[in-house]
Amino acid sequence: MKTISRRNFVKNTSLVSLGFLGLQSFASCIGNKTNNQAGFGELLADPEKIMNLPKGFSYHIISRQGEKMDDGLLVPGLHDGSASFAGSRPGEALLLRNHEVNIGGEQFSAFGQSNEYLGLTPAEKFYDYGRGKNPSMGGVTTVIYDETEKKVKQHSMSLLGTIRNCAGGITPWNSWITCEETVVKADDMLEKNHGYNFDVPASADLAIADPVPLKAMGRFNHEAVVVDPETGIVYQTEDRDDGLLYRFLPDEYGKLHKGGKLQALAIQAMESCDTRNWNEKNIPLNKEFTVEWIDIEDVESPEDSLRYQGADKGAAIFARGEGAWFGNNEFYFACTNGGPEKLGQVFRFKTAGKNNNQKESISLFAESNDSDIMKYCDNLTIAPWGDILLCEDDPHPFIVGITPKGDYYKFGENIGYQSELTGINFSPSGETLFVNIQTPGLTLAITGPWKKSQVT
Repeated sequence: MKTISRRNFVKNTSLVSLGFLGLQSFASCIGNKTNNQAGFGELLADPEKIMNLPKGFSYHIISRQGEKMDDGLLVPGLHDGSASFAGSRPGEALLLRNHEVNIGGEQFSAFGQSNEYLGLTPAEKFYDYGRGKNPSMGGVTTVIYDETEKKVKQHSMSLLGTIRNCAGGITPWNSWITCEETVVKADDMLEKNHGYNFDVPASADLAIADPVPLKAMGRFNHEAVVVDPETGIVYQTEDRDDGLLYRFLPDEYGKLHKGGKLQALAIQAMESCDTRNWNEKNIPLNKEFTVEWIDIEDVESPEDSLRYQGADKGAAIFARGEGAWFGNNEFYFACTNGGPEKLGQVFRFKTAGKNNNQKESISLFAESNDSDIMKYCDNLTIAPWGDILLCEDDPHPFIVGITPKGDYYKFGENIGYQSELTGINFSPSGETLFVNIQTPGLTLAITGPWKKSQVT
């Protein structure tokens, strides 16, 4: 499998050294009103009544649920987390996109509502074939998009037979780790247990990835992952009201299927700390806390009890850990309903990398107290010029930007559908912002006069 350099990995995540972000200043500015002039100006009414954007910006719908793909299957629905990789030609991006299709989601299926296209793919390419009658309908699609021509060149399935593929994360070995947000077990319909991660290569080939569950990474309600390119350590969020933050120490760099050790984060000298701040302000803004790690046993977790095991041993509790994005020795992750108003939090985590003398730390970077500013943050990314862009999980969602100075602005507004926005990410060139409208299953490519203070 192709490996990319640490520098190119950071560039592929549309992020340069986070030293330029100065995002610590944001904490003291929380509570500022939305200031669209800090971003790209006021949002303009979309004549197509789908997505309001600032002046000079436009979108193209590049993929719709139900369209026929190059492999003969249909574009599945419920688009969720996604990420982009450099293609083989200039201006070409490979977009790997999750589909959060649950059991009984025939209306969102790649195989047609009567499974009429099921026979196009060999059964061994499915993680769970459902005995040929009830195949699991989640998975991953790959879209090859030409930014110059603004059109899709190829479209196909790249992982089959999983359930509720929610978010995931880019790896330094040029792949997308997709995460199942479920813990359903084998039964009369399902052949296998679910609740795992899968490693999907970023490839232009019309090929289905081998559906190998990464069981040593734990079986729980997965959401997103980030990978430290120096160490290969994988950090994982859990979408539960009382979830944990995990890390996976692989036995071999980039070979997650070969096993490793699963641990849960604890805050030093704050046993079983409740970071949600629902009833008490345990975690103030912008204060760094040194962390330690607790070994997790019985990672297959037949009773979905990893978070209880971790909390009993002193692990910190988080409110619905969701989207995450890695930078230079640090990453950010969203907690959708954290904070006293349950409107959402964003945490900042500093990794140690290979520096054994450096302590890892965590801090509360953002905590919304006003739904007009930010509500229910979910997928997030970091723009090439340093702003954070967040998707809201709400029937009337915005794309919310946060500048290095801590000013909020609205970049996009979904006015077409009562559906969350998902999968936000920039192409490796930084010229195109991809975002999904989960229902009715649309992927938009947004272009315009981006800020050009990008560091390459």
